[in-house]
Amino acid sequence: MQESGTNAGLRGIDSVDGKVAWTSGTSGTVLKTTDGGAHWQKCAVPDPDKDGAALDFRGVQAWDAQTAIVMASGPGEKSRLYKTTDGCKTWSESIRNDDPKGFLDVVQFVHSDFGFAIAGPNTGVLIGDPVEGQFKTNAMMLGYGWFLDTAGCKSEAGEAAFAASNSSAFEFGNRRYILGTGGRSGAAIHISGLLYSGDGAGPCKRIPVPMAGGTDSSGVFSVFFKSLKVGIVVGGDYTKPNESKGTASKTTDGGQHWTASTKSPHGYRSAVQWSESLKLWITVGTNGSDLS
Repeated sequence: MQESGTNAGLRGIDSVDGKVAWTSGTSGTVLKTTDGGAHWQKCAVPDPDKDGAALDFRGVQAWDAQTAIVMASGPGEKSRLYKTTDGCKTWSESIRNDDPKGFLDVVQFVHSDFGFAIAGPNTGVLIGDPVEGQFKTNAMMLGYGWFLDTAGCKSEAGEAAFAASNSSAFEFGNRRYILGTGGRSGAAIHISGLLYSGDGAGPCKRIPVPMAGGTDSSGVFSVFFKSLKVGIVVGGDYTKPNESKGTASKTTDGGQHWTASTKSPHGYRSAVQWSESLKLWITVGTNGSDLS
């Protein structure tokens, strides 16, 4: 256990290299460590003279000890992106959601080389809940900056993404991503059109996943791929933290087909990652962690 030095609820975290890591949460809170978590520095609050202290920063993506982006999640203009390039002394606003029905769920950048020529560390995706039947999606491409991706994934009735851990989407690069969803429409993933060959499915291909779903509180909460083909999704129902059934599934063909875990994690899980150094999958939820 490590002392964060704050009473804020923390949802977003991003480790750069095992020594430098950033985390974010409620009440405009952003923290940074440069010694592997032994000490945490409290960062300046973005927009401190306005409403920054009331924002809920559910996502953070970092490149080094100086540069990071934080995502605020909330209704309408409470959903924003801020960026720092001076180690969190100051922040500049990058994006503000202008749709009163909008709600940002996830911001993810490329952290591994998946072989796409245009992809790089400044290639990312920002996805919000559906507005008028389509997930609101912004893309960041090398040399282009942020732009609204009008080919974002279509949604079914009662479908949404979860802003539980800033990992409901996984970015491969250059508008190639996989988004995990849930809600009354059931657990599913959406594969962006640039990742599949195209079979009339439109800009995204929606594929059901054998996991808990069918309610507003259940579905896929986190997505992670160790390669273009092999990935794991975790989730369940956050109102049933100790229910292990339907909390993890695996794919070996890039998301086209999914198999439920034969021995599930010990409860609802909100985040999953692959550790290359340990050769382990690690998943975490409100009642603990599991390794595979």
